[in-house]
Amino acid sequence: MQWDLWLAFVGASIAISVSPGAGAIQSMSTGLSCGLRRGYWSITGLEIGLMMQLAAVAVGLGAAVAQSVVAFTVIKWIGVAYLVFLAVRQWRIRPGDLGEQLNTSSECGRLSLVVRGFLINVTNPKGLVFLLAVLPQFVVPTAPLLPQYLAIAATMVVVDLVVMGAYTGLAARLLTWLRTPRQQRSLNRTFSGLFAAAAVVLSLVRRSAAT
Repeated sequence: MQWDLWLAFVGASIAISVSPGAGAIQSMSTGLSCGLRRGYWSITGLEIGLMMQLAAVAVGLGAAVAQSVVAFTVIKWIGVAYLVFLAVRQWRIRPGDLGEQLNTSSECGRLSLVVRGFLINVTNPKGLVFLLAVLPQFVVPTAPLLPQYLAIAATMVVVDLVVMGAYTGLAARLLTWLRTPRQQRSLNRTFSGLFAAAAVVLSLVRRSAAT
């Protein structure tokens, strides 16, 4: 990949990562509930899901999913259902000693966080549609494709790690300010509302956007 093309892709990757979405909401929610260090396990799951979508686009499966009404709809509604589940779970979190919660909460287990992050990205067909629309602008079809996709994947992962880490760290800092159950409950319900809003946005995505 040529330097000027790569630099343009870096800019596009930053814009993609910074734009609010389910991944950013998940990163902030995890930072609030589990802290920065544990939050990176959720981010790892997000990156695994992202790479699976990129691989699907690279081998042509992404186009097939985007063009198939059944496949696109099934994946979309699985993603919507999962976001609603996260909204309900966030709403039901009980206020308490946050320091103690960080040490004992089963929801902050490493595997649980990885799986949660992975499901956020892999069940979002909007990501596939976006990759299908954006990637062709940065791929030179006459050049070897594998090195280009490897460079794209590495760039997206590094950028997303930094951005999602910033979201997680910002939320983790709120831990020092949440002193009362009322404050904790209000913030939990705010994130619950954000997950619900992300579910609504995803439910409105149409296959026609990919064609």
